[in-house]
Amino acid sequence: MSDLINEINLMDAVEFIVDNRGRTAPTEECGIPLIATNCVNNENLYPSKEKIRYVSQETYENWFRSHPIPGDILLTNKGSQNGAVCLVPDPVDFCIAQDMVALRADPNKIYPLYLFAVLRSSLVQNRIKELNVDSVIPHFKKTDFNKLYFPLLGKEEQKFIGDLYLMLSYKIELSRQINQTLESIAQAIFKSWFVDFEPVKAKIAALEAGEDSEGVTRAAMRAISGKTDDELDKMEGGQPEDYAQLKTTAELFPAAMQDSELGEVPEGWEVKQLDKIAHYQNGLALQKFRPENEDEYLPALKIAQLKKGYADGGEKASVNIKPECIVDNGDVVFSWSGSLMVDIWCGGKVALNQHLFKVTSEKYSKWFYYYWTKHHLSEFQRIASAKAVTMGHIKREHLSSALCATPCSHIFENVSKTMECLVEKSIEVRLENVMLQNLRDTLLPKLLSGEISVDVVKLAKEN
Repeated sequence: MSDLINEINLMDAVEFIVDNRGRTAPTEECGIPLIATNCVNNENLYPSKEKIRYVSQETYENWFRSHPIPGDILLTNKGSQNGAVCLVPDPVDFCIAQDMVALRADPNKIYPLYLFAVLRSSLVQNRIKELNVDSVIPHFKKTDFNKLYFPLLGKEEQKFIGDLYLMLSYKIELSRQINQTLESIAQAIFKSWFVDFEPVKAKIAALEAGEDSEGVTRAAMRAISGKTDDELDKMEGGQPEDYAQLKTTAELFPAAMQDSELGEVPEGWEVKQLDKIAHYQNGLALQKFRPENEDEYLPALKIAQLKKGYADGGEKASVNIKPECIVDNGDVVFSWSGSLMVDIWCGGKVALNQHLFKVTSEKYSKWFYYYWTKHHLSEFQRIASAKAVTMGHIKREHLSSALCATPCSHIFENVSKTMECLVEKSIEVRLENVMLQNLRDTLLPKLLSGEISVDVVKLAKEN
């Protein structure tokens, strides 16, 4: 860091710290949300409410000393999320649990969003790790806040950096939400058509109700689109091409079921084993395939990297491993041991470690084997967790036991147009997100250190 850049410590940068009693608050089944450390991470702008707990109105009023306000910054100081930071939203409809604080920047000394950005920087995050006093349950003391030093730039520079960091983080969050929506849509379509067979069952119900062929097709169209007859009429008048495509898709589904080893499936469909619709290539023991030189290597993709969504380069492998064990953007990866999960990799070219499958198929589209693997994941996780070993896992025989309903080729080709579009768009959004994250996280430390001046970035933005 340049000697010309002033520094300030965290205690001198804030005017108020919101803290609770330092004890575990009694929780309820419902009431006022209680944000705990598991709700805060360095990826989301605001606290997550996925694993929320609640406190009663009485506890809210009597237990807590004070409450955060919009614009405050939540900072965890204990546990696996130690040092994680997020903003307090507007309105504030929650209270905060122990092992975290809400920091209120002193506006006379520091721009609040600059404080937020700098707390998330590698400079401060690494310093927090250095201050940890316990390796089992990492935590750092509030009394050590005065040891967290960071650069104090000019007011205009602070505002530019803080606003830029927020803008990039907001775009990243928006992209993540868009991707979640695309994933939800694709997952819902797959379940409806290939697991629950709703278009087929809608046709059967229409036939049993005495509908003619047009009414039977309309029933399938309703099941596929989720639209009412009135909405379909409007679609026919206002979007005739989309209506015609929907009708064509509906007509492809049969109007009868047949028995199979999977139970009843649509007439004319086949039931296949999961490892017959895709190839599951196991990874390598990469410690046996070290790089031939320091300049040419592939980052190792292990379970930890799959969970994070990027390869941190902690372990490196040779570029000369067999191509089947090289994973690139858009490849489906399935961890069959430890933390079982399946994902479409978007973290760049990497080497596949053991305990992971790279999933491919010469016959079926990516979306088909991806969603069938995902469909069977909960059962695979149950099998793995039932094993009385340190690291639960599944065997190849379990892939053979997982059955998949496979449609006729003409249905598959038609449906693929919709599903491939959703999956490819999702990959595109995720890759854009990776680019934004790299830009944000590369630019911030260089701006803080003075390696890149704010004026240079301003000029680049204008051009």
